[in-house]
Amino acid sequence: MVTYKRVFSTLVLPRRIGRRMEKFNDIYQRAVTRKGSEEMLLALLSDPLDSAEIAKMHDDLWLEELTRKVFQSGFYWSVINSKWSGFREVFWDFSVEKLLMMPPDMLEQKASDERIIRNFKKVQTIPENAYMIHEVAEKHGSFSQFVADWPVNNIIGLWAYLKKHGARLGGNTGPYALRAMGKDTFLLSRDVENYLRAHELIDGGLQTKKSLQAAQDFFNELQQQSGFSLQALSQLVAYGVGDNRVGIAAR
Repeated sequence: MVTYKRVFSTLVLPRRIGRRMEKFNDIYQRAVTRKGSEEMLLALLSDPLDSAEIAKMHDDLWLEELTRKVFQSGFYWSVINSKWSGFREVFWDFSVEKLLMMPPDMLEQKASDERIIRNFKKVQTIPENAYMIHEVAEKHGSFSQFVADWPVNNIIGLWAYLKKHGARLGGNTGPYALRAMGKDTFLLSRDVENYLRAHELIDGGLQTKKSLQAAQDFFNELQQQSGFSLQALSQLVAYGVGDNRVGIAAR
């Protein structure tokens, strides 16, 4: 009988090798080694939804997920999730149409409701992001269609759009919401950032245009070599440099 044994080790980062882009196969094989086998690695990878599936989503779902990620930023996610049914009740299941008609004094009342996390600045983002979604839908048919049609080889452009036109959607908030909703995107997690810095693919600020473009170029190249989604590729990079190792032991 084969069982899986998890062995913890210290954080392993690639040594600083200068500006050199590794081949997909090198990254893949390192992740296989660290996770114990190809079978175990592949079981950990996930893929995004296709464009047709995303396009069918109701726009209210986007407002809900954007709001969830705004509130999760700086809070324990478990706390936010435990309150989420209350959020749905207070904000009419995140109906974009209803929230656009909500008067300012009602927003203040809702912001003090004990069923939610009472953070007025974050509550203010709900009607603001509802307006963004509405404006996009007016031009593109739906916000879902807009996201579905956005080319993944410039996914950082969609990040930038959310940051510019939305409320509190900069940094990792927008990208994490996109990932949660099934849009193909890489994430600049700590492990991915560490990898990019170790290989001197980025330097300076993580969210600068230069760093973001370098990250996009890196993942675009890996996608051309492998055919993998951006989502799976960023997971592969992270699994190759994370702080745990998975091995197989016979029992």
